[in-house]
Amino acid sequence: MHVDPLLTDTQDLIARVQTLHREIAERHRELLEVLAQLETRQAWVDDGAHDMAQWTSMALDVSRWKADRLLGAGRALPSLPATAHALARGDLGIDKVVELTRFASFDDEDALVRWAQGVSSGAIRRAGDLQVAHRDDRAAEAERTRWLQWKLADEGQRFEIDGELPSAQGAVVAKALDRLGDQIPVMPGEESQRFVGARRADALVALCSARLARDEDQDRATIVVHADIDVLEGVDTNAVIEDGPVIGGSTAQRLLCNARVQMVLERPDGTVAGVGPLSREPSGWMLRQLRHRDDACRFPGCDARRFTQAHHIEWWSRGGTTDLDNLILVCSFHHKLVHEHGWSITRTDGGDVAWHRPSGVRYRAGPDEGVA
Repeated sequence: MHVDPLLTDTQDLIARVQTLHREIAERHRELLEVLAQLETRQAWVDDGAHDMAQWTSMALDVSRWKADRLLGAGRALPSLPATAHALARGDLGIDKVVELTRFASFDDEDALVRWAQGVSSGAIRRAGDLQVAHRDDRAAEAERTRWLQWKLADEGQRFEIDGELPSAQGAVVAKALDRLGDQIPVMPGEESQRFVGARRADALVALCSARLARDEDQDRATIVVHADIDVLEGVDTNAVIEDGPVIGGSTAQRLLCNARVQMVLERPDGTVAGVGPLSREPSGWMLRQLRHRDDACRFPGCDARRFTQAHHIEWWSRGGTTDLDNLILVCSFHHKLVHEHGWSITRTDGGDVAWHRPSGVRYRAGPDEGVA
């Protein structure tokens, strides 16, 4: 009988994973036991820690929350032999055990271990949250230690955000981003559920853009961009956001069109050639009139009314005026098509708006699309 060597190798690897899992599970059981012993000996005192939880957090490089969970499990396991045995055998992973030990007792742990094997660690955590008395001190600690930070990564090409919030506040943020993410137009190729994170990122940008647009302190709410003077001629030259990253010319042009931006134009030797006017945004009455006139995004066949922006047909950076004849309403999706995917817009002699593909061919919705 022929045996597929690739299949054999895969089965061997799976068996190896299972063996490693059992070995790691046994080490985890030992780790919890040793942590409990160190706590009874007040091992943290001589190492400059406030308490055992802080010592554990530093020693294992884990969060204070996880350190608390590990210590709690270590204290509970001596009176929960079935749970300890399930961990040592690898029948329950460490994440499930630290949650189960919050509320299991000797009398009911056999049934709970069987239940825990068939559910997620999140389900066990929720069960624990319902059964363990709410501790106001933990809620106060979560409130006191909330934080948010950001940094540039990948040589300035990526903006990373990290932080922690109390769970109730986090639920508000999550709901807002998910709701907005469901409503933001989907970019090409990002239709599947795999890109839900991308839509949440777009939702966060939309929220922040709307807030800046309403800010009455124009100086502090303005993004300053330093660019080569050639950007006014449409040259795709890089620009630099003040206190921020390098961006491409197309991104700079889009910023000029839909954000509060001050453009500082520089000559090749670095000297300032001029500072562009700050106000390119339509006034409140003009934007209301634009929305009344256009009603929705002006791309043929698009009826989006949410996340629409005023776009200058003749780009503001190239001398276009901020008046109703030079403005149309576009959604964020089609705005990106213009500034970063090579599409263009013109107004015909009759006043109609014409969209053109990057090839220059006029776009017409329907079965005859592409025919000029």
